[in-house]
This record gives sequence, C-alpha cells and structure tokens, in this order.
Amino acid sequence: MKVQVLEDAVADLADGFRFYERQVEGLGDFFLDSLWSDIHSLRLYAGVHSVHHGYHRLLSKRVPFAVYYRVENGTARVRAVLDCRRDPNRIANRLS
Repeated sequence: MKVQVLEDAVADLADGFRFYERQVEGLGDFFLDSLWSDIHSLRLYAGVHSVHHGYHRLLSKRVPFAVYYRVENGTARVRAVLDCRRDPNRIANRLS
C-alpha cells in the first residue's frame, strides 16, 4: 500500500519535533524517528486500526501520539499526527 503524508500532518510532526527538542537536545530526532517508523508501518497495516472521528487511528509505540489516516484508492492518507495528551474535544475539532 502507498502512504501519503498530507501537509497538515507534516506540520504536526514539525511541531512535535520542536516541542521535544526544547525538552532535551536530540529528543526531537527520537520523536521523528519513532513517528516515521509508525507511519511507514502503514504500508503493511493500513486499515487494521480502530476508527475514531472518521479516521483510522494508529497509536505510536514509543511516544504519546496518534496517527490519523484514511485509506482511499489503495493509499493511506495521513491527515494528522496528534498528541494523545491533548483535550479530546480539541482532537475532535481538528479532525472535523
């Protein structure tokens, strides 16, 4: 399966990188490596994750983030990469 990361999701990854890099130098790289690994796993596992707010939700294995995507025409389109510690209403609003 193909994986397409939409512009909003790339911006989410950049925001997460900056947040973690402010905590400890190098932690931003760990964050990106972890999330990109999760996103690349969609090549094999897209569509098996539970649906939340109209999107499949892949929970990251290493950081408290979720990857929200839809499968359309053989492509997993990643719409958002969001912090699970955020207000659930904010997540719902972002995905609507």
